[in-house]
Amino acid sequence: MTDDDGLVQLITPTGERVEHPDYSGLVSDIDVAELGRLYEDLVVVRRIDAEATALQRQGELGLWAPLLGQEAAQVGSARALDPQDFVFASYREHAVAYCRGVDPTQMLRFWRGSTHSGWNPYEYRMTTPAIIVGAQALHATGYALGMQFDGVDGAAITYFGDGATSQGDISEAFGFAASFHAPVVFFCQNNQWAISEPVSLQTRVNIAERGRGFGVPSVRVDGNDVLAVIAVTRAALARAREGSGPTLIEAVTYRMGPHTTSDDPSRYRPAALDDEWRAKDPLDRIRLLLEKEGALGDDVRAAIGAQADTTAAALRRGCLETVEPAPLSMFDEVYAEPHPLIDEERREFASYLQGFEGDVR
Repeated sequence: MTDDDGLVQLITPTGERVEHPDYSGLVSDIDVAELGRLYEDLVVVRRIDAEATALQRQGELGLWAPLLGQEAAQVGSARALDPQDFVFASYREHAVAYCRGVDPTQMLRFWRGSTHSGWNPYEYRMTTPAIIVGAQALHATGYALGMQFDGVDGAAITYFGDGATSQGDISEAFGFAASFHAPVVFFCQNNQWAISEPVSLQTRVNIAERGRGFGVPSVRVDGNDVLAVIAVTRAALARAREGSGPTLIEAVTYRMGPHTTSDDPSRYRPAALDDEWRAKDPLDRIRLLLEKEGALGDDVRAAIGAQADTTAAALRRGCLETVEPAPLSMFDEVYAEPHPLIDEERREFASYLQGFEGDVR
């Protein structure tokens, strides 16, 4: 199904499964049992997000970028990936990291200021959060081109928001990827707000049209429909792997919470709009579908709830038990091999630290 706005949709907000001539076949392997596992993903990552927000409010994190409302866009695209694919994230892809196997505690250490990165990108085939808006699209394009040169059977995918599409880096990445047929998927989570600026001021055309202007085939998908997101992402990845070049996916969703925990969306966003999008909640539509299929009994609900509770408890415990790094550790792993400049800087900083009382090395 394609709605009036041209969005690919396979599950309606009321939990009805619908057909699409181009994309339904791409998710024919996802049965009710698999939908249940996807629903568990959605519930667990929402709980991770809520727990992290609470930890920030309690002073345990310096900042947090909530993903509330964007769970289906992230889980759906992440579950479409193969192990050899490489993810280039922005700063809100906590659900993608969860699906790639990253320990949620590792996600929090970045926002706690306890690490320069958070995890080894090569272990999970996913970069750590990128704060410079839009830069990761260039990184993904270059990496994808390298995969192509090396004959690697995989693709890169990069995530960014609607606001990032006004950054020059995104345009440069589109142009370069199109010219060189780089096997990269550009995944825009259009959550309607670039901090306080609505997407209607960000662009006068659909974001998907921006990709087409650079020669990048583009598709708009209901970003609150996890099944539709899986389908369009699988199609885009297949194009990339077969050598047909990049694709732009515009996943139309909604940021139900603040931009970050330092933001107050009630100052610029009407409550009525929040209510309108709350009726399209990505978790509700899967829940409704599973209920209609008789696949969400009390035992299943209890198991999913228990998994969410366990994950949240481990997240909190891991955050509170974090061992803060020693100051001199900032010089570790800057270069793969010893480097005289780093050695000199380490000595100078150690000398500086000796001027403080106590051992702070």
